[in-house]
Amino acid sequence: MYMVAVAVMAAGNMIYAFYPRVLGDFTDTMKQGGLTKSIVISCSVQLLVIGVAYGVMFGVGQLLNHRLGRRFEAEIRERLFTQFTRLSEAYFAKHGVGKWLSYVLSDVTSIRETICGGINQLTNATFLFITSVIMMASTDIPFQLLLACIAPLLTIPFLVIYFGPVIRRRSHEVQESIAGMTASAEEQFGGVRVTKTFAVEEIARRRFGESVSRVQERQLRLVRTSSLFQSAIPLAGALSLVVAITYGGYFAGQGKFSLGGFVALTLYLRVIMTPLQQFGNVINRLQQARASLDRLNSLLTETPEVRDAEGAVDIATADAGLTVEGLTFAYPEARRPALQELSFTLQAGQTLGIVGRTGSGKTTLAKLLLRVYEPPQNTIRIGGIDIREATLGSLRGGIAYVPQDGFLFSETIRDNIAFADRSGARERVHEAAQSAAISGNIETFPDGYDTKLGERGLTLSGGQRQRTSLARGLYKAAPVLILDDSVSAVDAVTESRIIEQLQRERSKRTTIIIAHRISAVKHADLILVLEEGRIIERGTHEELVALGGHYASLRAIQEEGTDSMDQPLPDGLEGGAAYERTEEAVADERQTVQRR
Repeated sequence: MYMVAVAVMAAGNMIYAFYPRVLGDFTDTMKQGGLTKSIVISCSVQLLVIGVAYGVMFGVGQLLNHRLGRRFEAEIRERLFTQFTRLSEAYFAKHGVGKWLSYVLSDVTSIRETICGGINQLTNATFLFITSVIMMASTDIPFQLLLACIAPLLTIPFLVIYFGPVIRRRSHEVQESIAGMTASAEEQFGGVRVTKTFAVEEIARRRFGESVSRVQERQLRLVRTSSLFQSAIPLAGALSLVVAITYGGYFAGQGKFSLGGFVALTLYLRVIMTPLQQFGNVINRLQQARASLDRLNSLLTETPEVRDAEGAVDIATADAGLTVEGLTFAYPEARRPALQELSFTLQAGQTLGIVGRTGSGKTTLAKLLLRVYEPPQNTIRIGGIDIREATLGSLRGGIAYVPQDGFLFSETIRDNIAFADRSGARERVHEAAQSAAISGNIETFPDGYDTKLGERGLTLSGGQRQRTSLARGLYKAAPVLILDDSVSAVDAVTESRIIEQLQRERSKRTTIIIAHRISAVKHADLILVLEEGRIIERGTHEELVALGGHYASLRAIQEEGTDSMDQPLPDGLEGGAAYERTEEAVADERQTVQRR
């Protein structure tokens, strides 16, 4: 399609190049007194044909080029998103959301505009310039005059060599500053509630204003350089026209070539002025697009730190035990390991409880089990297979992970719960919601499970969001379930109901529960107590209580605060609805009014 577009536009410009020649011949005929009605009609028809043919061919070529640009835009954005899904968490930890958006929006748009507009102009300018020079050479214009007119144009390559790298470098700086501004905007929008709560709107405006000023400063530097470059190229064309009028007028006065030839020469130079201006625009745009292309190439060639190994095999997590042996792991650029010499074995169908202080390595262990970060070789095995030798799809497909801050999409509650399989039956969604003790809250909404959530699920309260996320994990019904402090935002009574439901539903499947509350893990077959990345205690609930160590102390502290909460629920209220009703009633009523 690209070559067809170029060919069509090239043919149109070749036809347009006959325009000065027709007028030159008409001028000579008129000077000689041989102008007749038939010659006037013939000249008019020729100019009409030239204009119509050029217009049609240029329009068709431009249409094809724009279709090509839009197709590129769609394909490259899909490739970028695919690349984003392949990159590991370590990459996202270093780069903010704003920078990713600048790739998808700013950089892709810059390249697309170059393809759509720049290629059109470049094709028109190139073929119109070459054709005009050839047509000039084929007339009776003296060679030395022709050479004198073209001489100023020979400075253009030197201008490109000098200004090109400067424009590209400054364009890259502009794109980087736009990425920073986008990141700042995304951060300010996401934290607007905190900003208002702390009454620091002025500080937020100043911070965002600094990023805007940085973009403006770099854009002005780019504009100054681009403007100088784009004005220098037409200046060369203007010098050619001055030479043509001065030197050409002298030749015509001496009778060395005809008046028609002089008219044709000036018209050709006027025609050449347009492609020269387009050359400046195109080269400027190409340099800016090249800066964006460099950024995109660096992203698309980024190799994920966590990927399928050569010869990776599918792993079956069902009926497979978990073995962790000598696991030591440190995050990139961290001064000390997050986990040190962890070793334990969990049989298929058993429940593992993990407790410990904040920062003791509980979530790190969960991420390593999912290969969000790459664990050391042969330190984690499922069914006797090193998870590093397993395909990521089979490993993560067999594990349902429910984090503490479960992210919810701006879709319906049903679609959020059925995220793993949208084709599942409605009853399956309802069952997952009941197991997570959220169905009672959902049914109070006017639209029920079809309620559209706001951005990141902000339509729901904190406890509702967490239980909806839990329902999503339960809906997946994976052989292995990891709950990473997933019931921390609910009351103790609701937590007890959820844990009891999990015990019944997952009695023959592996479950890993990470929690701060002892009540969430006391039923586990094995409990690990982590401290600074090490296992300091292990055993069942009874064994650890009898040990009288860290676990027993934590249990004693927590039981002091929960004795007063062990009250029976009124009939008809499901899993914590009575407890949470007082704090959620106002929010639910407000949401109902907003929907109406």
